[in-house]
Amino acid sequence: MIARMESLAHPHPHPLPLHGLTVLTLEQAVAAPFATRQLADLGARVVKIERVDGGDFARAYDTAAHGLASHFVWCNRGKESLALDVKDPRGLDVVRRLVAGVDVFVQNLAHGAAARLGLDAATLCAAHPRLVAVDISGYGPTGPYAGKRAYDMLVQCEAGLVSVTGTPEQPVKAGIPAADIAAGMYAFSGVLAALVRRGVTGRGGPVEVSMLDALAEWMGHPLHHAMHDGTPPARTGLAHAVIAPYDAYGTRDGGRVLLSVQNDREWRRLAEQVLGRPELATDPAFATNSARVGNRESTDAHVGRALGALDVDDAVARLEGAGIACARLRDVQDVVEHPQFAARDRWREVGSPVGPLRALLPPITLPGGDEARMGAVPALGEHTDAVLRAVGMTDEEIAALRRDGVAA
Repeated sequence: MIARMESLAHPHPHPLPLHGLTVLTLEQAVAAPFATRQLADLGARVVKIERVDGGDFARAYDTAAHGLASHFVWCNRGKESLALDVKDPRGLDVVRRLVAGVDVFVQNLAHGAAARLGLDAATLCAAHPRLVAVDISGYGPTGPYAGKRAYDMLVQCEAGLVSVTGTPEQPVKAGIPAADIAAGMYAFSGVLAALVRRGVTGRGGPVEVSMLDALAEWMGHPLHHAMHDGTPPARTGLAHAVIAPYDAYGTRDGGRVLLSVQNDREWRRLAEQVLGRPELATDPAFATNSARVGNRESTDAHVGRALGALDVDDAVARLEGAGIACARLRDVQDVVEHPQFAARDRWREVGSPVGPLRALLPPITLPGGDEARMGAVPALGEHTDAVLRAVGMTDEEIAALRRDGVAA
């Protein structure tokens, strides 16, 4: 039995909630890396096992972040990279030695791969009762889809997200990896719940999350609408299937403003103070939301004419003055320059093999001014030697593993 792994990171001046915990992860792509990045941000030490021949394949998705892949930069800051061939018995032995000294183990290998190596959650937790071990899969460990390849877009299709996203004519996938993110966040919260349980009972235990289960949960409104009403909500682009007006409208200077009227009181204010048509507040064709949905084309035409005569700044000011919820339709570059992030000082820089990179502070803000630990994005195998030494390997043993291609 080896001594508990010690953190190689510099201690945070004010300990974060997960300070002192160590996470070992055999991960790739987005779902598991996104989950473990949350743990790293909250102070855990995260050791990421990567393939010796190129590492996590997300490293090669693109070169947008000054030569690094944008997905990898997003999901892997604050981790230590251990490049190891786990299919080699010597590499697998290293993993088992590491597992004995960690608090959490996470994996999202292809179906059956972790079990063949003895690294599935059930096997590991049976051997290490205090361990929290997480299996992230595409469709779950059993059932007819268990062995099916599960990439984000495919799961978006299987979970029905694509069917309710887009225009009446064309379904589209979400512009972000929604299935990966959903699974990652449920794995993150599952780890936290299991750690709380361990604090009470002294035992960790397995956690299982599938991308399909996670995204189906996020399909709550359309799913329940279809189950109980018998018909799924229609695809309506930026509009809302059961609320009107709720859409994006063009302005005189080429901008677009999205507004949402949630009740008939708001409709009266909109008609009187923005549209300049107070009679529409009591017109039976528009006075209730049901009537406006039934007359959506006419409703949108009235709103569109009024906002189309204004510049985007004036339109937003007029809507906000009337107490109408609204937003500018921004592109991604606009978000980088968003005044709210600037005003709240939400941007930071993280280290990387290519120098500092901008990143947003994580959404979880902790009391007392303690910031998340936004560590550097690791180079492949950057921490291999240090991690192997921490489990008692000599320089000669490490050199032999490197010579034989078991470590890098």
